[in-house]
Parts: sequence; structure tokens; C-alpha cells
Amino acid sequence: MDTIIPPSRIDSVVERELDALPIIDIHTHTYDPAFGPLLLWGPDELLTYHYLVAELFRARPDLPPSRFWEMPKTDQADLIWQELFRRRSPLSEACRGVLTVFQRLGFNPDADTLDPIRAWFRHQSPQTYVDAVFRLAHLQKVYMTNDPLDPVEREVWEKGFERDPRFEAVLRLDSALMHWPAAVPALRALGYDVEEALTGQTLAELRRYLSDWIERMTARYTAISLPPSFRYPNPDSALTLLYTRCVLPICRERQIPAALMIGVRKLANPALRLAGDSVGRSDIETVEALARDFPENRFWVTMLARENMHELAVAARKFANLVPFGCWWFLNNPSLIEEITAMRLELLGLSFVPQHSDARVLDQLIYKWDHSRRIIGRVLAAKYRDLASAGWPITAAAIRRDLATLLSRDPA
Repeated sequence: MDTIIPPSRIDSVVERELDALPIIDIHTHTYDPAFGPLLLWGPDELLTYHYLVAELFRARPDLPPSRFWEMPKTDQADLIWQELFRRRSPLSEACRGVLTVFQRLGFNPDADTLDPIRAWFRHQSPQTYVDAVFRLAHLQKVYMTNDPLDPVEREVWEKGFERDPRFEAVLRLDSALMHWPAAVPALRALGYDVEEALTGQTLAELRRYLSDWIERMTARYTAISLPPSFRYPNPDSALTLLYTRCVLPICRERQIPAALMIGVRKLANPALRLAGDSVGRSDIETVEALARDFPENRFWVTMLARENMHELAVAARKFANLVPFGCWWFLNNPSLIEEITAMRLELLGLSFVPQHSDARVLDQLIYKWDHSRRIIGRVLAAKYRDLASAGWPITAAAIRRDLATLLSRDPA
């Protein structure tokens, strides 16, 4: 029989078990090394990530965005390093993340210049660096974000490659479904006989496109990022029709989840490019209606507005086919992760996925999981202490089982 852990040791046991657990990251924008330039890594990519770009323009309101975009990437990275790390304390979570990466790789995070770090990276290959990142982040595998309508990515899939089993495929739907009929020329070029009007043939051909690429990629789920204005039912919306008449039937047929990421307002400030996206509160009744009207579909849902997260957890109590996941984008900050994780545990027990990295740069896997492990561990330890005070026996085996349920769970 496993030994009962006294309350004074719960924190240390949770931390030990978390550190030993190989995590499955269910949503990233990282790539198998076979995708070449689509796999972003290294200090310049890390420092010019859009979280830090947005912060730079807060620190330097006198800097025209157009001038920044004209600079070489190394100069952009140097400017961000000097402005956000050398001329002021790097207190934001995005800045702290860079320091965590550098520290875990063995560099001095207080360096005056990036030159020694860049010199080390020049001797790394994508494959060896992937190995190092997975080891440091203690990851079992990650889920990519894959778009067949991206010609660079599609060429890799069509040519074929020896896959790294640590990278699972996910069929991204944004370019095919959003702003219809914008995708019609690209789909027709691939041999799908679609037209602008949403005829029966067009819907059938789009379903064929989805099925073909799920098969080719062995995609484990479909994913789409949606604006706050997305509504279901909405008979006047091409997006809603395409999603319910094409995506959901194929997901049911293939027995894979449909992931919805709801709440992003694209290019609120276009001059900032990716850094110019913002957030809006979304309609929880849309999520409930989808879960109710399509009970044979499994929906994995995250929402971008903090206000929506409590509503989503309540909705998940009503619909077993609805799984909340992660703290996405603007919610990926320690104070909010802690709040949201505690709230979900209190409402849903273990029936959710507390975090995903959303990493676009490989290096981010290190800091996002380093930081999230600590936060999730604190919340869980407090809950286990509450159970112990209620007379429930807490054992290492139970903690290990619960952590695997939360953080080593496959969407498929």
C-alpha cells in the first residue's frame, strides 16, 4: 500500500512528480525539423516574437513600426534586448521567458550582448536542438499546427519525409474556411472542384479536401481560431455553414476532436503585424449550442478573454463532449494561469487540460513549461492539502495518476 503523505510534504512530492512527468503539449506552432525554415528557433527568433515586439513599442513610442520592420532580424533582436532587458528591468512574462531559456541553456541571462549566445547556436543543428529542448522541457511529444494551403508546408507533405514521432499533426482550418470565398482559387489549384457559391458540390469537395489531408497528415484533430463575433446557429454565415456541414461531419467520421480557439480580433493595430492582434469577449451560448446539437462530436475549446473562462468551465459541466484546454495567448501569464487552473479544478475536477504552450518558437517550450509546471504544481498542492484536511489520504501514486490525466493526455 502506498504511504500516505503528510500535509507538510505534499508540495515537495507534487513538485517531484511533476518534474518526472513527460508532458504532451496539445497545441503549438512548432514543426518537425523536416519542415526546414518553418521551424523557428534561436535567440533572434525568440527575441523578435510578437509578444516582445508589442512590448518594444510600449517602451519606444517614438519608434515608427515601419522603421522597425525594415531592420534586419538581428538588429531587431539587438534593439529589443537593449530596450527591454538592459535599459529597464525585464519584468513582463515574455521577457522573463527569454531569461529562463538562456539560463536553462547555461548562458548568463544578464549578458550585455547576444554575441556569445548566437555563436553557440551557430554550432547547433535543428535536430540536435530539438533533442535538447525536449529534454529540458521534459516533453513526450507536441502537436503542430499544419496548413495544406501554405505552399511551403504543402511541398514538404507532398514530397514525403521521415517523421519525427514526437511531432503530431493537426489540420488547421483558418485559411480554408475563414473569409470564404478567398480560399476557392487555392482549393481549385489542388484539384478540388469548389466554387464561390456554397452548393452541394462545393460542400462535398471541401469535405473531400478535409478527409484527404487528415489522411495524408495522420492529423489527430482539426483546429480553427475564431473571432469573438462567431455565432452558431447563424444561417447567414458562410463560416458557420462550412464548419457545421463540412468540418463536424468529417471529425465524426474520423473520430477526432474539433478544436475551437475563440476570441481573437485580428490586426486591431495593423502597423504592428502579428503583434497587433487583440482580444474580445465571445458568446458562450454558441459553444453550448454546438455541444448540444452535435453530441457525437468532441469539442476541445479555449477562449481568449478571461471573462469567458468561467463561462466555459460552467458549460463543460453541462456537456461531456466539451473539454476546456489551456490558457491561451493573453491568458498565458502566471497570475491568470493560477486563477484559471484553480477555478477549473474546483468546477471540473480533472476533466480538462490545464495548459498548452502555443509556442511558435521552439525555445519557448522550455520556459512555458518550466513556468507552467511550477504554477500548476502550486495549485494542485493546495488542493491536495485541502483534501488532507478533510481526511482524504494523499499518496504519491494518486498524485502521479492525476498529473498524467491532466498533462499527458492525447486529444486523439
